[in-house]
Amino acid sequence: MSKFRKYLLVLIDAGVLGLACLTAFVITGLLTADNPEIFASSPIFLLFIVCCIPSMAALGVYRTIWRYAVAKDFLNLAGSLAAGGAVCAFILMILNRPVSGTMFLFTFMLAFFLVPGSRMVYQLYCSMYFKRRACETGRREPTMIVGEVLSCRGLLIEMMAADCHFKPVCIVNDNQEKIGRYINGVAVYGPVEAIPELCKRLSIENIIFAASSYDLNYRKRVISICSSTNCRVKILPCLYDTVMDNDLFGRRGDINVENLLGRKTIEFESCDVYSYIRDQVCMVTGGGGSIGSELCRQIAKYKPRRLIIVDCYENNAYEIQQELTAKYGKALNLSVQIASVRDFVKMDKIFRAFKPAVVFHAAAHKHVPLMENNPEEAVKNNILGTFQLANIANLYNVKKFVLVSTDKAVNPTSVMGATKRCCEMIMQYMTEQTEGTDFITVRFGNVLGSNGSVIPLFKKQIESGGPVTITHPDIIRYFMTIPEAVSLIMQAGAMAHGGEIFVLDMGEPVRIVALAENLIRQYGKEPYRDIPIEFTGLRPGEKLFEELLMSEEGLESTMNNKIFIGSQIPVDCDDFIMRLQALKEVLDSGDKSLIIRRLKDIVPTFRHEALIDPEVKPSQNTAPLPEILVTQKTCAV
Repeated sequence: MSKFRKYLLVLIDAGVLGLACLTAFVITGLLTADNPEIFASSPIFLLFIVCCIPSMAALGVYRTIWRYAVAKDFLNLAGSLAAGGAVCAFILMILNRPVSGTMFLFTFMLAFFLVPGSRMVYQLYCSMYFKRRACETGRREPTMIVGEVLSCRGLLIEMMAADCHFKPVCIVNDNQEKIGRYINGVAVYGPVEAIPELCKRLSIENIIFAASSYDLNYRKRVISICSSTNCRVKILPCLYDTVMDNDLFGRRGDINVENLLGRKTIEFESCDVYSYIRDQVCMVTGGGGSIGSELCRQIAKYKPRRLIIVDCYENNAYEIQQELTAKYGKALNLSVQIASVRDFVKMDKIFRAFKPAVVFHAAAHKHVPLMENNPEEAVKNNILGTFQLANIANLYNVKKFVLVSTDKAVNPTSVMGATKRCCEMIMQYMTEQTEGTDFITVRFGNVLGSNGSVIPLFKKQIESGGPVTITHPDIIRYFMTIPEAVSLIMQAGAMAHGGEIFVLDMGEPVRIVALAENLIRQYGKEPYRDIPIEFTGLRPGEKLFEELLMSEEGLESTMNNKIFIGSQIPVDCDDFIMRLQALKEVLDSGDKSLIIRRLKDIVPTFRHEALIDPEVKPSQNTAPLPEILVTQKTCAV
């Protein structure tokens, strides 16, 4: 069928060129005294057609889908005709064949108009045909397009498809030169502040925002204006950004993180990171998690001597192993170890075998409500696992040990937050115990898209039709992307000298309600109408807002204006170890209240409902804190 269409188009072009030749012959005879015989001119006409058809074929004219042709295609067609005419003139000159210059000029000019004109007629026919087909398929919803002309034009072409239920009614643009003009027959209005009035006047049902290359503030303004209408709002991201997104084939590409964050994503320089990762043995604990796996991806780019992934969940570890193997092959010396940081014997064997120089400790229990019900597991994994791992790292002379912490460690109200604050104290304790290893803490807010974060939960709820559940209408959080979090961790390792808490400037905190509403709109739905939002009340240990610094901590600037260093609060090493031992001894008691109280002994800023609830009776086990049973070098705590 494709070859048949090409041959048919060749015959049509031959007929149109023949018509141009015949018309030129008639016009020449009427306008001039030079009136050659038709039979004498026939070989010239035939030569002109024979020269033009191969020229058009050589320049790809017959490979063009003329229904979607643009100016460049018509210019190519005109160029092929010019080339064919030039070849014809050259052959006639070589053959010394006399020809009427006027007739040849008219032939060439008519071919220039008639051949492209036939394509334009075909385009017009296709447009009318598909418009009629679209009307026959059923009612089409009146739709407004907001955006730049280039993006809107491509969208209009898509909307002309017969199976598209959107009917483009108008385009809205802030460019004063475009307002009042037409694109593909659709009127351009403006400015964007007129959107609510236009929606009422033109009975608009859908608004499609072609975000294109607009900056973040403009996009937020447009989305806010569109949301004030009763129309369904759909956001079309920039096609180039979508294609260039590395996660296009691995993750959903319909969620614009910048819109959700309310700020630009932060990018960090990589030269300093390269200097301490290249040709080093690097270990990532929790390497199969969302933060750990991204750490592995970024470390692999800096050509380490070996990358060791440690995780107790084999499925996640297997996934990141396969991903890195597929990307780097044998160029990356990769080792995957299924182990828990709580297993001293196994971790000691791993350190002894591989002798890592850089350790990124991302393994932890992070789920706030679950850790409230299982405080002993949070303590065993987060605190004792970290203490044990840090001691082993010190024993094997690791150069840098980077702890991944959280803003929930600041004035914690949850068991999880208190355990992470205790981990930060362990980093400070270890700094005072050794000079060979740099122990560093990196503290940041919630990570968009990570396992257990609100975004995957909200996406599931939206895709299932709602409702989206939020604990409190006033709850706010600091947010960052996974690449931002990992870049901060990597940069911290480059800047650190030991004992610091690195904090990222994450801009203004984000209201969870606004984030949910924005996410719903990115799905092309309207909050509270298409997708309900319900408030379920604060969960145990949850705060309305998180802090990045405690009142005792100050901020010191660094070379990077987005990274700051928080001053550490002094830790009494002997007292710290004694209280840590006391916490360890009550873990198997089954008394959650006692475990929480022992945790409070270590973290004075820990405020927990179980500690301030007057109905909670103190535990009968009120034995004094035990003496220190082990030294730091034995790693047994």
